[in-house]
Amino acid sequence: MLYVDIHRLHDRKLRISQIAKQLKISRNTVYKYLSMTFEEAVEEFGPIERKKKLDPYRDWIVNWLQEYPSISGAQILDWLQERFPDIVVGESTVRRYVNEMREIYHIEKTNEPREYEAVVEQPPGKQMQVDWGQTIQKNTQKKEIKLYFIAFVLAHSRQKYMEWQDRPFTTQDTIRCHENAFRFFEGVTEEIVYGQDNLIAVNENAGDIILTKEFQKYVKERKFKVYLCRKADPESKGKIENVVKYVKKNFALHRVFSTIEDWNEKAWKWLERTGNYKVHQTIKKRPFEVFLLEKQHLRKISSPLSEVESNPTEIITRNVNKDNTIRFQSNRYSVPIGTYTKCPQVKLQINGQQLIIVNSTTGEILAKHTISSEKGKLIKNTNHTRDRSKSIEALKRHVLNLFQREEKAKQYIEEICHIYGRYRRDQLLLLKKVAEENPQWISAALEKCMGEKLYSANAFRDVVDYLKRQQLHPIPKIHVASATSVSIPVETRDLKDYIQRMGGNMHE
Repeated sequence: MLYVDIHRLHDRKLRISQIAKQLKISRNTVYKYLSMTFEEAVEEFGPIERKKKLDPYRDWIVNWLQEYPSISGAQILDWLQERFPDIVVGESTVRRYVNEMREIYHIEKTNEPREYEAVVEQPPGKQMQVDWGQTIQKNTQKKEIKLYFIAFVLAHSRQKYMEWQDRPFTTQDTIRCHENAFRFFEGVTEEIVYGQDNLIAVNENAGDIILTKEFQKYVKERKFKVYLCRKADPESKGKIENVVKYVKKNFALHRVFSTIEDWNEKAWKWLERTGNYKVHQTIKKRPFEVFLLEKQHLRKISSPLSEVESNPTEIITRNVNKDNTIRFQSNRYSVPIGTYTKCPQVKLQINGQQLIIVNSTTGEILAKHTISSEKGKLIKNTNHTRDRSKSIEALKRHVLNLFQREEKAKQYIEEICHIYGRYRRDQLLLLKKVAEENPQWISAALEKCMGEKLYSANAFRDVVDYLKRQQLHPIPKIHVASATSVSIPVETRDLKDYIQRMGGNMHE
């Protein structure tokens, strides 16, 4: 019947596309049937049917297509694997079979359009929107490289600013570009709109937004409100999304890259010549003209932040070692304890003689070191050691306060710290635990330990346990009755007898 319908419509002089649209089939199918004779069609599509791998699942697939016309072949494959775990079939096979079922049952794939609504225009100085983008460009050697940029737009005037890098942005890069944008706009708006980017935000947190540590500090200092867009909410930052597309298609497309400095210079000239000069199709005005009025409503900013680092000259990726160090130029540099498990890979920024270690995911600065000119050294920050919640001295004072005889206790504790220098924290923590749990025994234990020179927290604990056992389970004393004096006669011999036995003479 399909063969007959195609030839009937073709005889009526309908075009191939018209036939395909009317019968809801592909144009390739129309061409295929038109190239066949009736006998060939009967032979190919007649009573003899070739069995296909997905025929046993045909009813499932047709039902899904009828119920969800917009469903994709990839999703049908996933549903088949979910219901029939033993099925082994390729995605392309499923895709061809699904397309065939659509043609046979005339199930057209439908798109579910999203409804949008117009957003009220923002007053001057109220809002700025920020977003990131990336492009693939060819350089002067005709090799493809990836470039990254951050774009800013004032919601009222549509005045734009952008900055490019040849590496991914970190939080520190983002802060630096904000400073440059504020100088370009000569002020800052009340609020700034962002997408859910991990450079600035950790969690939306039901409205109580959790920002990354570095960016939270920056927001607090610059005193602007952060508006974080919810997921699937394009209306909130539609202006900046249009800017990102505009930059990609009008400025970057087909442009040849030489150096990042040259690229940024060209980008800023493009803004002056095109991006901020041409009439905007929504407001029907030139952005730079409206901006002259809007900038009077922007809040002026103070002098540049000292914390904002200059653009590092080099960036390197490094794996974190199990001992929470990274290797750089034949030396080891420390990172905070726990970095290895939380962030196994970091980025190194070299800024002059300073090495900056950055979390590659959040952009948070983990450590800063002065680069050593020596080899084979461990460069370690004092705050990168284990459990710095209490210093050794503070722990000593706490343990000392648990004893009544402070002078003797101080002497005992100092001797333990001297003997167990490397493990003094463990020794002090054990002393603290024993003293807090057994306050009534520690004075006697201290006397005994010092008397017998037992300078060890473990020995102190054992002495306390011994004293407790003695008190709770004393060893009974055995009383022995004194014996009555008895006179026992002892036989004595004359001295002559001994001399004679020894072969001597009394008179000699």
